[in-house]
Amino acid sequence: MMAVLCISAVCAVPVQASPENTDKVKEFNLVFLHGYNGHSCALQLLEDSIAARIPAYISNYEYENPGVRIRTDTLMRCYPSNVDIETWSNNIADSINKHFSGKENLILIGHSMGGKTALYTVSRNIGNLADRVAMVVTINSPIKSLANSHYIGGDTALGYWGAGLVMPDQGALESLLNYDSSHDGQWVGKNKHWLAFVSGESSPISSQFDISGIDLLPRDMDDTIVPISSQYTDGADVVYYGEYGHSDFAELDEVAGYLAEQILRYIFGGSIDCSAFARGGSFEHKAGLFPGTDYWEDNVGGVFAGGGTLSYKNESFFRWQDWDDIVGEHLAGSMRSSFHVIQKKSFPLFAGIRESGWANANDAGDGRVYLNTRVAPGSSVQIEWSVYEAGLLPAGIERSRYEVEIATGTQSASISQVSWAASDPRDVRLRILSQAQSPFHWFKSQWRVFFVESRQKQIIDEFPVWTLSE
Repeated sequence: MMAVLCISAVCAVPVQASPENTDKVKEFNLVFLHGYNGHSCALQLLEDSIAARIPAYISNYEYENPGVRIRTDTLMRCYPSNVDIETWSNNIADSINKHFSGKENLILIGHSMGGKTALYTVSRNIGNLADRVAMVVTINSPIKSLANSHYIGGDTALGYWGAGLVMPDQGALESLLNYDSSHDGQWVGKNKHWLAFVSGESSPISSQFDISGIDLLPRDMDDTIVPISSQYTDGADVVYYGEYGHSDFAELDEVAGYLAEQILRYIFGGSIDCSAFARGGSFEHKAGLFPGTDYWEDNVGGVFAGGGTLSYKNESFFRWQDWDDIVGEHLAGSMRSSFHVIQKKSFPLFAGIRESGWANANDAGDGRVYLNTRVAPGSSVQIEWSVYEAGLLPAGIERSRYEVEIATGTQSASISQVSWAASDPRDVRLRILSQAQSPFHWFKSQWRVFFVESRQKQIIDEFPVWTLSE
């Protein structure tokens, strides 16, 4: 993007006229902030969607609060979007202080880097705005540092730095990659209000948002350029709005309308379906010794039901030795989910698990596992096993979404598909398909599951009432 393409005029939602017999007023003001390599037009559809819906919200609030009238105004401008976060923040503060001088109860709505900068501006009181801002809304913003995100080919941040070769950059990429806004967001969430909209693809190498057939971030569930796990942190009211790309809300009426409704509910009062953490964990796989591709299917999200260790040493100098074991137990009033078996303290060519499976394939309440282990002469092996049962969320609580990514590992390893393991909306178990080229390629994955938590917000009640004489 060129440094500044336009400096647009202040766009205002018509101020609500106050009847002569009423002098009590509540006011709030919306400030829209575009992202890196962007401009104000990217937020036009969202602004239009809010403008179309806000009269009904205002009318309803005024009806329920006789004698009080609502005034609103809107500021939407273009800013140099290739500068570092501090310069960008000062530009925003200067614009607000110039065009919204004296206005209070500011609501900053920022897309991508615009949202990240909004949190920075408020938490650090740039331009003395902290006391004047009531709420920050971020949309697909890179809250966390992206420096460790793995770009296609395995390098971290390669694609982002590559963008700097074709677009003018005066520090924006440095801030995007290396500045972590988590503390800024936590401060805003604690002292103000922070509503974070997040979205992403269904699995790390899904083709949903590929650019020219290429997944830029093959280890992460991303929205094209920002991993979903980087779009929020503690302190935010997180709203997951679906499998949408980074800027789909700027082009799709239904998406812009949904975001507008959630923002207005947050302001005027209503139920917001937020994501809350339910369960998480990790798993890892290592490909075998022979050339080819190894494939795995994991069922994660169950509740630990039991585990243990088996250790064997073959005392013979001439022959291999086998052991058959049944480990685990029947589950009381529950249903088995999965089992994990890990081989340790052995060399794969000289010891291994030849066979593993449920001891009773037809009884879902039987958590016992059958293991057949074979060890070469003079060798030893240690086997760690664990069994998980299908723990459900409490009655009335339903799952919301999941996040799965490869945290570390070699190239030529990937997660190809993620899906819910069962149709029951209380069941948070995931079915994950993965693969790695052999020999020696490996990975470690992290997974998190979230449930729907309904939260009631009505921040307009926090705004002071003032009279026209003031």
